[in-house]
Amino acid sequence: MLYRDADHWRAAAQKRVLVYGMSGLGKTHMSTTVRASGNWFHYSIDYRIGTRYMGELIADNAKAEAMKVPFLRALLLSDSIYIGSNITFDNLSPVSTYLGKPGDADKGGLPIDEYQRRQEQFRTSEIAALNDTAYFADRAHDLYGYPHFICDTGGSICEWIDPDDDTDPLMQALSTACLPIWIKGDTAHTAALIARFDKAPKPMAYQPAFLLQCWDSYLAETGLGEDRVDPDAFVRWTYARALAHRQPRYEAMSRWGVTVTADEVASLKGEADFVDLVADALERRAP
Repeated sequence: MLYRDADHWRAAAQKRVLVYGMSGLGKTHMSTTVRASGNWFHYSIDYRIGTRYMGELIADNAKAEAMKVPFLRALLLSDSIYIGSNITFDNLSPVSTYLGKPGDADKGGLPIDEYQRRQEQFRTSEIAALNDTAYFADRAHDLYGYPHFICDTGGSICEWIDPDDDTDPLMQALSTACLPIWIKGDTAHTAALIARFDKAPKPMAYQPAFLLQCWDSYLAETGLGEDRVDPDAFVRWTYARALAHRQPRYEAMSRWGVTVTADEVASLKGEADFVDLVADALERRAP
C-alpha cells in the first residue's frame, strides 16, 4: 500500500485515495467533504465516463430522439440548434439515462440486445476512466498544484476485476496510484438502499454473465416475453440480487487497502475528520 501505517499517512505530503462501495453509502459525501477544503482534487469516474468516453454516444442518442420531431429535425440539419449533455458532478443522470433499462419500449425500455450493447460500452468506458486515475493524480499535482487527490468511483468497479486475483491488472494499477478505501455497509444500510431504490429505480451496470442470468431467471419466473417486461419491475427485482452479488467482491477487494463504515463516513465534517478516519482504518488493519 502507499501508506504503511497511520503515521506515514498523516505525514504524507501527497495523500492519494480511491473510494469504492455501493452507490448511496457515502462516496460522494466523502469526496465533496474533502474537496471543500480546497486541498483535494476530486476525480469522478462517472463524470469522466460521461464527458470523455461516452459523451458523444449520449449526445447522439439525444439527437436521434430529436430527429424524430420534424420541427427539431429541420433545425438540427440546418445547424440552427445543437444538442449536448450538460453533465456535472452533481448531475450525472445523462450517463444513467443513456444506459437505460431493458424491457417494454412503451414503458421506456430497451430491447435486450441494445441494452447489452450499451452495457458493454459502459464497461469499456469505466475501465478506461479507472485506468486514467494515475494520470489525473499526477496532473492534479503537477498542473493545478493540488497536494491531495481523491478518486470517486462508481458502484460497478467490482464487476470489472477479478477480486480474488492478486495480480489483477486494474487493481494493481489503482493500488499503486492510490490507497483504496472500501465503504462498508451493514444489513440496515442494505435494507435502506433497497427501500430507496424501490421508490426510484435507476439504471445500473452489471457484469455480463450476472445480467444474463438475472434476465433469463426473470423471464422464466414471470412468463413474460422480452418485449413485455416492465423495465422498472426488472431492475427492482434485480437490485437486491446485485447487492448480494457485489458484497463478497467488495470484501475481497478490501485487502488491497482499508475499510471504513458507512456510519463513519456519514459523520465526516471536514478534511481533518477524513485524515483521522483513514488513520484509524490503517491502525485497524495493522495486525
